[in-house]
Amino acid sequence: MKKFNIRKVLDGLTAVSSSSSAAAQTGASKENEAVQENLQSEHFQLCKTVRHGFPHQPSSMAFDPVQKILAIGTLTGALRLFGRAGVECYCQHESAAAVIQLQFLINEGALVSALADDSVHLWNLRQKIPAILHSLKFNRERITYCHLPFQSKWLYIGTERGNIHIVNVESFTLSGYVIMWNKAIELSTKTHPGPVVHISDNPMDEGKLLIGFECGVVVLWDLKSKKADYRYNYDEGLLLQEGIQEVKEGSKDGTFCRSRRFLAIHSVAWHHEGKQFVCSHSDGTLTTWNIRAPAKPAQIITPHGKQPKDGKKPEPCKPILKVEYKTTRAGDPFMVLSGGLSYDTVGRRACLTVMHGKSTAVLEMDFPIVDFLTLCETPYPNDFQEPYAVVVLLERDLVLIDLGQIGYPIFENPYPLTIHESPVTCCEYFADCPAELIPALYSVGSRQKRQGFSKKEWPISGGNWGQGTQSYPEIIITGHADGSIKFWDASALMLQVLYKLKTAKVFERARAKEERAIADIVEEDPFAIQTLCWCPESRMLCVAGASAHVIVYRFSKQEVSAADVQLLEVRLQCQLSDVDSPDPGGEQTPTSPASAGAPPSPQETEPAAQPSAGSNSSDGSRDNIPCLQVRGSALKQSPGYQVELVIQLVWVSGEPPQQITSLAINSSYGLVVLGNSNGLAVVDYLQKTLLLNLGTSELYSPSEPYQRQPRSPRKARQPSGVLCDSNDGPNASEERCKSPTSGSTSPCNSDEDRKAKFIEKDPKDNSFSRSRSSSVTSIDRESRESVSSFCFCETFPRKCDSLLSPCVLVGTTQGGVMMVAVSLPPSGDQRLLQPVGISSCGTVARLKGGILTMALLDAAGGLLPSSHEPWYDPNAADDEKEKCRRRRPSSLPSSQDGQDSQLAILCSEKQAKVVAMPSQTRVYKHNITESSFVLRADVVQMAGANCIACFCANGHIMTLSLPSLRPLLDVNYLPLTDMRIARTFCFSNLGQALYLTSPTEVQRITYSQDTCDNLQEMLSELFTPVETPEAPNRGFFKGLFGGGAQSLDREDLFGETSAGKASRSLAQHIPGPGSMEGMKGAASGVVGDLARARIALDERGQKLGELEERTAAMMASAESFSKHAHDMMVKYKDKKWYQL
Repeated sequence: MKKFNIRKVLDGLTAVSSSSSAAAQTGASKENEAVQENLQSEHFQLCKTVRHGFPHQPSSMAFDPVQKILAIGTLTGALRLFGRAGVECYCQHESAAAVIQLQFLINEGALVSALADDSVHLWNLRQKIPAILHSLKFNRERITYCHLPFQSKWLYIGTERGNIHIVNVESFTLSGYVIMWNKAIELSTKTHPGPVVHISDNPMDEGKLLIGFECGVVVLWDLKSKKADYRYNYDEGLLLQEGIQEVKEGSKDGTFCRSRRFLAIHSVAWHHEGKQFVCSHSDGTLTTWNIRAPAKPAQIITPHGKQPKDGKKPEPCKPILKVEYKTTRAGDPFMVLSGGLSYDTVGRRACLTVMHGKSTAVLEMDFPIVDFLTLCETPYPNDFQEPYAVVVLLERDLVLIDLGQIGYPIFENPYPLTIHESPVTCCEYFADCPAELIPALYSVGSRQKRQGFSKKEWPISGGNWGQGTQSYPEIIITGHADGSIKFWDASALMLQVLYKLKTAKVFERARAKEERAIADIVEEDPFAIQTLCWCPESRMLCVAGASAHVIVYRFSKQEVSAADVQLLEVRLQCQLSDVDSPDPGGEQTPTSPASAGAPPSPQETEPAAQPSAGSNSSDGSRDNIPCLQVRGSALKQSPGYQVELVIQLVWVSGEPPQQITSLAINSSYGLVVLGNSNGLAVVDYLQKTLLLNLGTSELYSPSEPYQRQPRSPRKARQPSGVLCDSNDGPNASEERCKSPTSGSTSPCNSDEDRKAKFIEKDPKDNSFSRSRSSSVTSIDRESRESVSSFCFCETFPRKCDSLLSPCVLVGTTQGGVMMVAVSLPPSGDQRLLQPVGISSCGTVARLKGGILTMALLDAAGGLLPSSHEPWYDPNAADDEKEKCRRRRPSSLPSSQDGQDSQLAILCSEKQAKVVAMPSQTRVYKHNITESSFVLRADVVQMAGANCIACFCANGHIMTLSLPSLRPLLDVNYLPLTDMRIARTFCFSNLGQALYLTSPTEVQRITYSQDTCDNLQEMLSELFTPVETPEAPNRGFFKGLFGGGAQSLDREDLFGETSAGKASRSLAQHIPGPGSMEGMKGAASGVVGDLARARIALDERGQKLGELEERTAAMMASAESFSKHAHDMMVKYKDKKWYQL
């Protein structure tokens, strides 16, 4: 444990980094005391932990029916694997090419993935972090389809040229056996049949391979004789014979080959007896073929086509993209298909059709279908399949349908796949929360669950949970574009939704005229959550929305049948001219506090409490009108978070209110403070009054301390310039390159140019046009100084004060840190009757760049949290309220003899400072970055100590010790690619952090060495040893007369001995990073396993050495015996037998 002395900090920091900080020596006696710092660089290491949410842009899917594991591939080369609830894994292909197909080695703990870049990979799933064992990159042909038979090591790969290659999945080498397209089709066919779209072997005869070509030709190939047994052609002649409407060649569909105009196929499915198969076609038809009757289909049906009347031909339908044919032992088979709807169903949602016997069920989906799989009881294709569920992969959801219940209900999804139900606009992460929080949120959230789900358990049930040692509760809160807020249980690397809060129900639905007014400030999503503030101890919640509104919530376990919504409207405007100091007289017209339904004060010339009373002049300007209208009727509030107060900023002289950029709440003081580019407002949510309404410039030149009575905001004088808002018009774009740290007339420089480039984003991604927090608003607002952050604390308001007082630290986008003192009346009834005093105390410090976070440390370096009151149920009995409602006493000592007893931690976009209080002298300073800027910074607890965690726009994640600001970690982790990461990145205590890595996924990371060391134990296991079910019984007569399944010795057929070697130029074998571990392992990745492996290698080497010694001894013994035998032979060579 190293001790840092404030006098000697320069020597220590200079040795650490050239950009390290400089210490300012002061005369205070506090500086002579040493502050012990426990954190060292060895406590930090950065690594990813888990990824939650729905796979972004899914493209393919596979299921292991024995291990009960589901795999999903995406267009970005990602793999997501799911087992039971809480068992999920993420891995990524290096090439980031789209995954076109996945194939499990069933019950082998391995997975084959085929990518759009014509590469095939073998993944080892027997270890907690899957790794690639082998890769094969095709050079001359493009991969279109793959098929791996059950319990086979030979993988069939179809290509765009129509050829089929065979790969040994154990060694990942190509066989010399190749099925060429010109051998498979008829010799009379002069045109190419197109790519291979289907490969499957006959369930009852492994030696017969069914090959489907895109143009509609299906071939049954005999692997042994290397020739085609049958060819099935569903061409236009058959269509006309069956009375199906002719589709002209060269039509938009392109569904026919130009020579014989075969109808294109999309998928093929076998009957389990291997005597029939079904094909789905581009005109919405299904054809059933007997394998020994290739001339004509046994049946042609159009599931969604209108039946012909009076000899008319049925209308064509949309293509059936996939069909599966599953049999049952006790009843009719199931036929499941996607697509095939009639063309007259324009605008209808995607559907899945389930045909069972004479019934046909059409199940509408919320999103387009990517793929589906029918889950069956047996993995053997030659047995009755007994389907029990269908898993449907949609573009933005995963649905499981229960085939065993009437009406086909869906299973309740246990995975956290609804993060993107509405686009995420902000995130907050709370680690080590109070233990009772998660049960409380779960109890109220369980009442929100939907009904009508299947009563059966979730069928994807493979894998095992990790055995981690992390036991502290973790909660993630996400704010969404529709105004909803979700609370998630994130403990033990899992994620489960606890409770959902809808903030939009507080407001009336806007009519068309009102929507135009809202559009002046918000282009869309007027209820979108911009930022939120949550106190876990008191359970108070405060959220700010995109329409310049703030809602304060209390948590209650009891329902409120009908309650009026309390409303407070605030007139917050920017005074660009010189601002007079606050004065009760003159132009200031104090009024009583505004609330919902309260009549306007007689001193108020224009009523501000009622939205309908706002003025609209003849030229269309608006005044005193909020962007949203609060519900006038009583609101029923369910158990959970209930509205305490709604605060709305109103229009001022035809200008819309600026969006709220910073927010803080303190349950002990009963105060909410909010800020934007115009200034700040302090609200007493207990008395429902506005205490302070100041422009940012007024904080710099405060008058003598005074007690401001509750009053309405000052009346607007017509501003001399344009209000600062990103939607103010063309003038705003001209100013956007100005630095938040510079004045309004400063020219653009390289740093500001970087920020201007940084805020450029994809125009398609409109979900993040609203600012998330103070860490981003300093980038995308104009150069005029705005409020960027707040911190409630108990400290010394002014220099050389000796008594602690409740205060608010105010940070601005130009690096200013100001102090606002709060004078609270006595607790109890007096708190609700007497006014709260507010006084501005001037500037504490100034930093380079916008202020991101502020905190206070005590003399020993311990973090001083904001005071809070314990939670109590606001709807409980009065005696219970008084029992719980006690303001937390301050344990902070007063300053004695002018000594500094606190340290203020200030962090901006560029640097960090430590300021001694109450002397307000700088103690430490550290320049975090020169070439970039910090997006998010938080003071966090780590290994029993405190540090500053920073995330920079250049992708670096850094931590600084406290109070000396020594660099402890600096890792170039994530090059910033879009604003989504910047707006959602957040740190938490105990070395945890997260960000939204895609519109649908949350990535959690850790910067704790201890968590990284234990990560293997904490991760879940995908593979569990399970016995493969027994093969179906062939029966006596089938075994006697040879009617059962025909086996094939593929090794003899495809091996190098009989098939030869494949061309080396066809594909390149690439050993994977996981090939050294092989398929052996239990694969926990623990150090003990490596140690055991080393011991095993040493023992093997010793045994080999002993074997070599024994071999040498045997050779010496053999030579001795040979020599002795030779001597005996020479001795007795010339003697007769009777001489012996």
